[in-house]
Amino acid sequence: MTPKILPELPPQALAPGQRVYFASDFHLGAPDAATSRERERRIVRWLDEVAKDAAAIYLLGDVFDFWFEYKHAIPRGFSRLQGKLAELTDAGLPITLFTGNHDMWMFGYFTQEMGIPVLRDPVSQRIGNQYFNIGHGDGLGPGDFAYKHVLRPMFNSPVTQWLFARLHPNLGIGLASRWSRHSRLQNGAADATYFGEDEWLLQYCRELEKRQHHDYYVFGHRHLPLDVAVAPGSRYINLGEWVNYCTYGVYDGNELVLREFKG
Repeated sequence: MTPKILPELPPQALAPGQRVYFASDFHLGAPDAATSRERERRIVRWLDEVAKDAAAIYLLGDVFDFWFEYKHAIPRGFSRLQGKLAELTDAGLPITLFTGNHDMWMFGYFTQEMGIPVLRDPVSQRIGNQYFNIGHGDGLGPGDFAYKHVLRPMFNSPVTQWLFARLHPNLGIGLASRWSRHSRLQNGAADATYFGEDEWLLQYCRELEKRQHHDYYVFGHRHLPLDVAVAPGSRYINLGEWVNYCTYGVYDGNELVLREFKG
């Protein structure tokens, strides 16, 4: 399927010395509470560090291994991350959050409570002097028919969401969290394998590049830190994940590079 021309966000300016940061796939909640909490503390330390010179921060989905917002309840835990995000946005730092395939059931909570826009599909944006294509990455490129045409439409259906919301949170969140962990573990071997020219997100980037130039294509979802040429003057960056790699992207107005957080 030919990629469509994407919606565009307002330009993001960079003052001298400022940087823009990208991270994805924290998968908070997995594989267990203790491990997740330690990862959450590391993420908060990373946010404290990058906030010193950040013009903006983009979180590209699967921040949570599972998330569902009931009208009067949200999943338990993750208070350290939410508190830090609220602190940063209250101080005027723009943060943009994309949904992923594990946490697509975000609705109004992060926007209403923290002023964080929540985006569901890839967008284009001029950051500094270069043009970016940004998204989580699920459902893009060739293949994965069952997810694109069955699971994703079903999970995005208002009827499905309404029916799930009828379950008591103890039951609904418990069942969905177990399914989410099972789904991620099933794909573990594929997540650790680089498929070269058959990488489906790379194929997506190359198809879109024929119609709409971007200097950088920035995605998560794939769980591998990748920096691959799309075409002359265009690169595909995959941010990796924070279960094994703790990698993120940083753009200084001239170049986007991958780094590993060791703090």
